[in-house]
Amino acid sequence: MMRDIDGLPLYAFILILLGAAIILIVQGTWLFLDARKRGANAWFWGIWGCIQSPLPLIVYWVVVRRRKKKS
Repeated sequence: MMRDIDGLPLYAFILILLGAAIILIVQGTWLFLDARKRGANAWFWGIWGCIQSPLPLIVYWVVVRRRKKKS
């Protein structure tokens, strides 16, 4: 029988962690590629995008994408 983690079955807990990891990797990859294309600091945005979500994406849109539209 599977153990529960605070009432959540183990397989559900693993699926949530896997989903979160996939979201972070996709976000970090997209931020890296787009920042490199726009001449922004690609490594900074890519690493920050792999660490947390969704704040790096929001800040990137405000700082990099808006700045490039204005110029």
